[in-house]
Amino acid sequence: MYTIRTGASFDSAHFLKDYPGKCSHLHGHRWKVEIETESEDLSDGPAEGGMVTDFSVLKDDLKSLTNPFDHILIIEKGSLSEGTMAALSAEGFPVAEVSFRPTAENFAKFFFDGMKKLGHPVSSCTVYETPNNSATYRE
Repeated sequence: MYTIRTGASFDSAHFLKDYPGKCSHLHGHRWKVEIETESEDLSDGPAEGGMVTDFSVLKDDLKSLTNPFDHILIIEKGSLSEGTMAALSAEGFPVAEVSFRPTAENFAKFFFDGMKKLGHPVSSCTVYETPNNSATYRE
């Protein structure tokens, strides 16, 4: 079995609504995302011969999924009032609303699924909120 891995990172703010601790407050992270792909065989094509996947394609596809979250506020849909959303918009602060609670665990599945949809043989996705705290999703 061959395994390759690449990563990307982004900086953003988030909070966990109704969380009984400090994470309920607005705070930021330098998120790091690592994707791992596996294959029993290597490509025999002329360009990608001897590879599981071209690293540049894997990196570019991962960045296409992570870049929209860079330097913005990430919130779960419905976690802020319409007035707060309007005020943020009026001040020019970009907000990404996601359909899930913005945790490392949920982001690991989100990026895993996104890379799978792009055709990569993903075996796992690990998302770091801090250098010491990460969550991994595998099917």
